[in-house]
Amino acid sequence: MKRIIYILSLIALVLFSNAAYANDAKTDEAEKESLDVKEVIFHHLGDGYGWEVPFSHVYRIPLPVIVRAEDGKWFCFSSAKLTEVTVTEDEVTGKKHESLEPVIHEVEKDGKIYRFYIAHVSEHKNKVVEVFPLTAEEQKKAQADALALGAEKGEGAGHVVLPGYVLIGHDYYREYRTFDISITKNVLALFIAAILVTWMVMSVVRFYTRKGMKAPRKGMGFMEMLIDFIYTGVIKSSLGAKAGKFAPYLLTCFFFILTMNLLGLIVIFPGGANLTGNIAITLVLAVATFVITNVLGTKHYWKEIFWPDVPLFLKFPLPIMQMIEIFGIFTKPAALCVRLFANMMGGHMIVITLTLLIFIFAAFGAAALGASTVVSVLFTCFMLLLDVLVSFIQAYVFTLLSALFIAAAQEDGHHEKGHESVEA
Repeated sequence: MKRIIYILSLIALVLFSNAAYANDAKTDEAEKESLDVKEVIFHHLGDGYGWEVPFSHVYRIPLPVIVRAEDGKWFCFSSAKLTEVTVTEDEVTGKKHESLEPVIHEVEKDGKIYRFYIAHVSEHKNKVVEVFPLTAEEQKKAQADALALGAEKGEGAGHVVLPGYVLIGHDYYREYRTFDISITKNVLALFIAAILVTWMVMSVVRFYTRKGMKAPRKGMGFMEMLIDFIYTGVIKSSLGAKAGKFAPYLLTCFFFILTMNLLGLIVIFPGGANLTGNIAITLVLAVATFVITNVLGTKHYWKEIFWPDVPLFLKFPLPIMQMIEIFGIFTKPAALCVRLFANMMGGHMIVITLTLLIFIFAAFGAAALGASTVVSVLFTCFMLLLDVLVSFIQAYVFTLLSALFIAAAQEDGHHEKGHESVEA
């Protein structure tokens, strides 16, 4: 009963806060601007040089920026130096509006001034670039090129991306894409996920070291259940006697993906980073499976690829089956990569879109706002619960398919030889 009251109170609080937002929006010019749904979605799903402070779109937890300049020198500084909070006051209502604006960070080293900036109107949007001021003649030429390019594309001069340049305010600067190894939000989230997985697994190890074969309970018992479920139901059933050889990698995959999935569903720090919705991360995981599958593959596995057991005309003189098999080597990890990425990205996009419906319908009045808020909150809660289930399923599917791919590469063909001897 207490939980029901608590949930209803939260829903009422959301309804009240959004109703207040709608009333304020009628008098606040800033809220009358159209909501860029695409920009909001990709802002929340993308990476960043700072970690958003809970319930604030302005303040960030600073992270270290590590870049190499055009002349090869390295720099390390806080991401807070690349942005500043500006406060503007509405002349009519007197309300103050805070916004986070990028600024040029200047660093003096060996008698030379280096300038770094988070590009927006640039080919390298949302990336740290080194910028160089232009002379008066170069500035006029850049402005003229921007006007010509804008007229050709039908865009305003202030939104034209001019190759090789970045627009800061009303002036263009020459830009250089730095070699960037900064600790971004996704990088830090990876470290956090790795630490959590290590801590959870080592907790089980320490428990059995201290207490022998005594059955664990509560959280430790749940961990043991997951480990036994994956090892017995997936790894051992697929790999048989070779399960112990590949179990460390496959169990690590399962818990690492599961942890990243669940952390992505948490709004506040250390959650909120969309790791498995980043195709670069899922690609690395798929490549790891690809390497283990093919590097440790048996002779029989490679024989079936380059000389499969099919009629001769399918493999000679035209290597039809060989091409198909080689193509399959690369499509398997590609399927692993895209499946995990698409499912997790899609789930996050649906949740954010459902939440944005509240602000979209706020412009249609209090009645539309109230109805859309109830529907959005209910469907968002349902989708979040569904995403928790999907987080387990996608971690399980990735581990299962990896185990099957590895098992196929470990086939030694002994059963075929035994079958032939029996027939003889």
